[in-house]
Amino acid sequence: MDRGRLRVYLGAAPGVGKTFAMLDEGHRRVERGTDLVVGYVETHGRPKTERGVAGLEVVPRKLVAYRDTVQEEMDLEAILERRPDVVLVDELAHTNVPGSTHEKRWQDVEALRDAGIEVITTVNIQHLESLNDVTEAITGIRQRETVPDHVVRSADQIELVDMSPQALRRRMAHGNIYTADKIDAALSRYFREGNLTALRELALLWLADRVDEGLERYRDQHEIESTWATRERVVVPVSGGPESSTLMRRASRIASRRSGGEWQALYVTRQDGLRGIAPDGLAALARKAEELGGTFHTVVGEDPADAILSFARAENATQVVIGASRRGRVSTVLRPGVGERVVAGSGDIDVHIVSHDYARSSDRRTPTDNIGTRRRIGGFAFAVLAPGTLSLLLHLTKDLHGLPIEAMSLMVVVVATALIGGLAPAVMSAIVSALLLNYLFTPPLYTLTIAEPENVVTIAIFVAVGIAVASVVDNAARRTAEARAARAEADALTVLAHSTLTSSDDLTGLLSSACRLFNADGAAVLRREDGSEVVVASCGTPPTSTESAGMAAAIDDQSTLVLAGSTLPANQRGLLNAYAAYAKVIDDRQRANLAEVERLRLAEADRTRTALLAAVSHDLRNPLAAVKVSVDSLRSTDVTWSDADEDELLATIEESTDRLIALVTNLLDMSRISTGSLSVALREVGLLDAVRTSIVPLPGAERIEVSVDPDIGVLADAGLLDRVLANICENALKYTPESAHVRVDATAATGRVMLRIADTGPGVQDHDHERLFAPFQRLGDVPQQDGVGLGLAVAHGLTEAMGGTITTEETPGGGLTFVLELPAPTQENEPR
Repeated sequence: MDRGRLRVYLGAAPGVGKTFAMLDEGHRRVERGTDLVVGYVETHGRPKTERGVAGLEVVPRKLVAYRDTVQEEMDLEAILERRPDVVLVDELAHTNVPGSTHEKRWQDVEALRDAGIEVITTVNIQHLESLNDVTEAITGIRQRETVPDHVVRSADQIELVDMSPQALRRRMAHGNIYTADKIDAALSRYFREGNLTALRELALLWLADRVDEGLERYRDQHEIESTWATRERVVVPVSGGPESSTLMRRASRIASRRSGGEWQALYVTRQDGLRGIAPDGLAALARKAEELGGTFHTVVGEDPADAILSFARAENATQVVIGASRRGRVSTVLRPGVGERVVAGSGDIDVHIVSHDYARSSDRRTPTDNIGTRRRIGGFAFAVLAPGTLSLLLHLTKDLHGLPIEAMSLMVVVVATALIGGLAPAVMSAIVSALLLNYLFTPPLYTLTIAEPENVVTIAIFVAVGIAVASVVDNAARRTAEARAARAEADALTVLAHSTLTSSDDLTGLLSSACRLFNADGAAVLRREDGSEVVVASCGTPPTSTESAGMAAAIDDQSTLVLAGSTLPANQRGLLNAYAAYAKVIDDRQRANLAEVERLRLAEADRTRTALLAAVSHDLRNPLAAVKVSVDSLRSTDVTWSDADEDELLATIEESTDRLIALVTNLLDMSRISTGSLSVALREVGLLDAVRTSIVPLPGAERIEVSVDPDIGVLADAGLLDRVLANICENALKYTPESAHVRVDATAATGRVMLRIADTGPGVQDHDHERLFAPFQRLGDVPQQDGVGLGLAVAHGLTEAMGGTITTEETPGGGLTFVLELPAPTQENEPR
């Protein structure tokens, strides 16, 4: 089953007559015998529209309940069941009431077309999705109901219902569009003449583009290659040279002379990819074209003239703007330039040859010289010595061969000269060889006079062929060198791309790679700070300033990539810029990493600050409140306290004070650790005495079993070690059942002492071991009023300050063991 056709009546604004035109078409179809129904037409209470519906079969609307109201919508199911040939559907962009088959009316239309039913519909230009923001800028009203462009574009026929702004405003004033109470507001807002003019032009241009697409399809289907000048289209080829901006400006002015004119900048790159401008040059051309209101395109072609004409014909261009040749007059006579060949093959396309400041100038690109000075000098020497030596050998054996052998032998010398020194030495070799051929082997001998005319032709052909062959060989050598350089550049870019993907941030490695690729003695990244240049990273023997560098490329406004060595050839500039771009990527990554570290530090500081506030507001307040209540009770004269009650109140004061002292001590210790202001005085400390002293004040100290050799000593700060042991043992007692004990033992190894404090509590999960030593961690297993979670963090920080470590491991049978490792005292250790 074929899909149903779609016909759209497009209008610039409400009231232009779209619905009326659709109803007129419906009456014409019915008169011709077409099975047509009205699916949905919104009359808006307009008498003329209501009379237009009369006489047409109308499918009853469907009633949809929504929010305590009943709304009317098009009955899609009824139309599909009726299956007419054509259905009229008004307001394509309408949003259906929730509960309908589809969310949008255009989806209903697509369903009708899928069923093979032809649909005739209406839509205003402001309801097209792609133009929604444009019409909002014009009218100040954003349309909530839109239809995707592809739906309207897929229409088999689009007809513009047009009306001048003045006529539409008169129709509005006569009450033919809105009711009387809305006319003044509409005329002063949406229906202002400027708004209507802009919307009308928008509708005309949009439809013109659709007509243009249809024209292109027609031309493609009928294989029409000739230009149809339906719209002014200008193509301007650019080479990337300084004249490119001049040519694009001229093309922009030509295109703007006619309404709807457009222009396109074109860059032709060679198929071998060996020559061309750098990517940043192409980007600059694209930006310039966009600034001037055009578009930028690149094509690949071996012959620029053919590529330009093919592109122009494909785009149905009417004019081509091309710059005057930068080649000299002699070169133009010997071989026509791109402009001359474009003119010759343009046919019905107008070609403008635009003069510019660089036409016929000497400032033009020259082939890259891939032959060094030593090779060129050697080539000239070979051009003089080799023909003479070979001619002498041939002259001594002249009875064994004739003129053809002698000429071909000397031709081999010319080719060898071209391979050694390039074109100029080869031309000299051809001339010297021709003179020797004439002097030694062409009668009369030993004179430059030639007796037979055919020998004159032979000598002339020899020189011409020699120069031609030398030119071909030299060009092939240049192409080989260019291909080798392109391969090296591609390899280098591949390495850079791989480094980018693998997130390598090795700036020194990048500089080393640049040194190898560009054969530089050294490389560096220089950053300008306070008027001077500072070396950020370097390798080899780097330049210390931009002025002393042989090669330089800007990384950003403050940094520069510099290399020591000879000046970089122009064709490798793009590759150096790629290295500079990657250096910027590395710098951005490093800055991002530093920013992330700083962000994490600030987040941790913020979390610490929040926890400290919680400690002050809760953990400090509770013992202070207990002290306050106990003191007030003791001082009260209203109650007579017994000795036992007074002792209990005093004990509460003492206990709360001890808690405050411990809490404040931990806070101060953590503060000193965080700021790095901790003072450490290391000396030999007896481990057994240190353990016993630290556990004495702890509640439940009798449940701690100490098994430490009295002879074991550690190098530590006695005061800090006491704090460490007290905090760890206090933590162990909290989690050890009342009936169980905490075991403390120690072992000595070479240079180190390991102290183990093992509890038999619930232990912790593997992923929580590292979190144990973070500040303000309770891991959810300690009541909120029982400390602020600083004890283990303080112990960890103090241990590291003394040169030790503290780790955790599982206790055999269940529980957690803290392993405290400290340096053992030796004769070399001295207090500090």
